[in-house]
Amino acid sequence: MKLKLLETLRYGTVLGAICLLIPATALAADENHGQLSSSDYKFMREADLGGMAEVQLGQIAKDRATDPAVKQFAEKMVNDHTQANQQLSQLASQKGATLPTEIPASERRETDHLLKLSGPEFDRAYMKHMVSDHKTDVKAFEHAAKKSSDPDVQAWAAKTLPTLQEHLQMAKQVDSNVKNESSSTIQ
Repeated sequence: MKLKLLETLRYGTVLGAICLLIPATALAADENHGQLSSSDYKFMREADLGGMAEVQLGQIAKDRATDPAVKQFAEKMVNDHTQANQQLSQLASQKGATLPTEIPASERRETDHLLKLSGPEFDRAYMKHMVSDHKTDVKAFEHAAKKSSDPDVQAWAAKTLPTLQEHLQMAKQVDSNVKNESSSTIQ
């Protein structure tokens, strides 16, 4: 009886250890760095996730925005970030890296928040998010354009940076206009 119990415990321990390794193996498969350093992969991963979120939020804003300038900005976000995402995917593929295919929970929460809004309230919230998001993006791309260890990643970041800087300036302008319009209607 003791021998049978020991065999069962040993089998259970081995099975438990295997079960613990499965998520780690799955995670490693999800984050395939390929030929990239971990910092370059992290940059590319964050750029990819951010780009996907920009496209998704832009699609929502094209439908929900009431201000024509917000709709026009959203259209530009969809077009420019779709193009950048395609270039990034090609670069990742060349480097043997695998990028995520789903938007992170934090961006899904932002999407859910925006979907609850309408009219000028939606416009203000969307543009506020775009200003904040593009400030973060510009800093990350400036850093990668100077410090990336992979010359191709560095070149892609440097090539994409002016577009993001333009987005930031546009976002600030549209945000300011949307804020001014709402304050003038309150008075």
